[in-house]
Amino acid sequence: MTPNATSMMRPDALKDRVIVITGGGTGLGRSMTERFLHLGARVCITSRKQDVLEAAAKELADATGGQVLPVVCDVRDHGQVEQLLAKVVERYGQVDSLVNNAAGNFISPTERLSHKAFQTIIDIVLMGTVNCTLVFGKHWIAHPAEGRTMLNITTTYAWTGSGYVVPSACAKAGVLALTRSLAVEWARHGIRTNAIAPGPFPTKGAWDRLLPGDLVERFDMRKRIPLGRLGEHPELADLATYLISPFSGFINGEVVTIDGGEWLKGGGEFNMLDAVSTEQWDMLERMVRGTRR
Repeated sequence: MTPNATSMMRPDALKDRVIVITGGGTGLGRSMTERFLHLGARVCITSRKQDVLEAAAKELADATGGQVLPVVCDVRDHGQVEQLLAKVVERYGQVDSLVNNAAGNFISPTERLSHKAFQTIIDIVLMGTVNCTLVFGKHWIAHPAEGRTMLNITTTYAWTGSGYVVPSACAKAGVLALTRSLAVEWARHGIRTNAIAPGPFPTKGAWDRLLPGDLVERFDMRKRIPLGRLGEHPELADLATYLISPFSGFINGEVVTIDGGEWLKGGGEFNMLDAVSTEQWDMLERMVRGTRR
């Protein structure tokens, strides 16, 4: 992660704010956490693995000089989420933002999935987000204050669907509906709810599980992206920072896509024609002109 000097945000953009981020010790969650710390926030990171959390918390605190609270929590368990909130409030006295980032996914033909495999993804991605949203949202409504924000990490296939990741697509579609619904219902309580739909942002753990072995090379994601490259973690971290900061105070119920144009390219019926060479276009043009005579 680049230092805060290269961020689009001012150095004190998140000063005195307390942020809870699920899955904050690894991957994109860790990158967002580091950015939040650089910009003055106090952050609680949570996941199911204590050793990973504690190591990440120490490394992040050493790198940024910020305050990091690691709390072991399985977001599928509503009771553990309630304990998470209690520990954050006990430590910091407040919670200003929640980033629902914890996720799970794997690629498989749907007919190969057991009902337990399907349920596991639904429980982590959808019910984990629901559990955190309800616990923190009810706390905020009972203790009103300005500037509360929820940020959900979803995906572009939440609205298109996608083969071979059907449990994830179903769960992320639910997160998308939750985001937009609560943006309307809870705005009167001073709670803004938004989401980010990332495209390919390489993270070792997630990509190794989704595309093991040589599949990463065989299915080069860059070929699907009009910009011709993959996303970089600081780009997503800056977007997340903006959406939870006071500077985005009039943005509510929005899902911001950050994918280099990937899903638009996949949605256009003739977008595959970018594989046609200049010489082939010349030939096609001559053929078209010939049919007009």
